[in-house]
Amino acid sequence: MRVAVLGRPWMKIRFGYELVYACPQETPMILVLNVHPSRARDLMTPDDLKVSPNVPLHLYRDGFGNTCTRVMAPAGELTLTADAVIQDSGMPEAVDMSAREHPVSELPDDTLVYLLGSRYCEVEPLMADAWRLFGQIQPGWMRVQAVCDFAHDHLMFGYHFARPSKTAREAYTERQGVCRDFAHLAISICRCLNIPARYCTGYLGDIGVPVADSPMDFAGWFEAYLGERWHTFDPRNNQRRIGRILMARGRDAADVAISTTFGPNYLRSFRVWTDEVREGA
Repeated sequence: MRVAVLGRPWMKIRFGYELVYACPQETPMILVLNVHPSRARDLMTPDDLKVSPNVPLHLYRDGFGNTCTRVMAPAGELTLTADAVIQDSGMPEAVDMSAREHPVSELPDDTLVYLLGSRYCEVEPLMADAWRLFGQIQPGWMRVQAVCDFAHDHLMFGYHFARPSKTAREAYTERQGVCRDFAHLAISICRCLNIPARYCTGYLGDIGVPVADSPMDFAGWFEAYLGERWHTFDPRNNQRRIGRILMARGRDAADVAISTTFGPNYLRSFRVWTDEVREGA
């Protein structure tokens, strides 16, 4: 459903998930499944996490500003669900060709951590290739977009290429991966070029594009700091999209894992949905 708000078209998006974990013993877990606080005011219904069986939940904010939940999963099955509605502008993500790069000496303090190497985003091993490939490209938006174009063309996408230990350098060498590998590679190259870049995860439905012939999943993309603010880039899809819903940000995927468990477990079932709510539906 689209409604006019101050002369602009707005849409409603229904989103959620159902995750079923099997734990052979009581297992502490950290979950990062809520919509990011920066989108909280857009929620039309709460995105409360529901658990079965009913066990205590403890919410907190991590060092990156993400909403996290601590839970002690009992032995047996634990089902996590949420189903909510959010309003969105219904407009494709903005392009700002005038957004400039900042010298490191001018960068805000809180962006500097996103210039450093991290668990999945190495810097030193890719430094020479990054400057060889992109050093002569006009700094700013055009250079970051060129990095996205390269990652999009260099890597072959496939869910069977997923590997939890795969780093940006390995994706670069193997030339294949999933959305998080596309993002990790682009992030690493941007950091090599002294452009702060951070990993993002969330929902991205097939709104305004052909419906993908694959099950819905959470998506990974990144943000680059240009022109005194953060901008969204998506090397996997490599186009401005409608209806992206941010859940969490961090240095790389290790900081925003949907679940971090401290004991043996098995993800028995996984469903994600994010769809435009159409008039009369």
